[in-house]
Amino acid sequence: MSCAISYYLLFVFPGCRLLAVELTSSNTKPVVQEFQSVELSCIIKSTVTPDPRIEWKKIRDGETSYVFFDNKMQGDFVTRAEILSRTSLVIKNTTRMDTATYRCEVAAPSDTKTIDEINIQLTVQVKPMTPRCSVPKAVPVGKSASLHCHENEGFPKSTYSWYRNSEPLSPDSKSSKLHNSSYTLNPATGTLVFHAVHKGDTGRYSCIATNDAGFAKCEEQEMEVYDLNIGGIIGGVLVVLAVLVLITFGICCAYRRGYFANGKENGER
Repeated sequence: MSCAISYYLLFVFPGCRLLAVELTSSNTKPVVQEFQSVELSCIIKSTVTPDPRIEWKKIRDGETSYVFFDNKMQGDFVTRAEILSRTSLVIKNTTRMDTATYRCEVAAPSDTKTIDEINIQLTVQVKPMTPRCSVPKAVPVGKSASLHCHENEGFPKSTYSWYRNSEPLSPDSKSSKLHNSSYTLNPATGTLVFHAVHKGDTGRYSCIATNDAGFAKCEEQEMEVYDLNIGGIIGGVLVVLAVLVLITFGICCAYRRGYFANGKENGER
């Protein structure tokens, strides 16, 4: 209705300029993977100004900087960005630092509303790096074991999944193929905790970090679960006690026979 009224008034009073500059976009939240190109769409929907002024600004972490100003690219965008179709911005070879809000501003002095702007929220996704995995090499039966997996390069943040002998471990130990196994798996932190390991938990463990941009896997690491030799431990303790008793008995005999006393007397002479 407002557009119809404006056009009617312009027809009746051709000297009046009632149209306002107005912007629109085909995508206000573009998502792109790192090192790819992306177009930030800014379209002049209406204006009567023949040559409006175009500016692009980048807003990140509370700071605002120019991307396109005075008909020229600014900063590091000089070599990897360009204006398309008069107002849209194309960024080539995007990096994680390009994730930000970009503001397209158009000034049209001949319009009634002389300035309009539109914000484009760009997200640059980053593939995970190879995660750092920590797996204990040997754990006695019945003891707890903690396995860790983490990487901090991916964006959005990675989630983690663990594998045993190339078979995925279910986040819920009750539905796992590892019978009699009791564990807790946290996909957000990458921590896998066995509360009381069994012989069947022995195997090769690996972890995969995943986000919307891709995934990365650490190398398999062996974890062995071994039985405690209680008899051997008790036998070893008894042997040590026997040796201590013999040593004590020998020292006592030496004192009784005067070996230590004679040594002292000879030293005094």
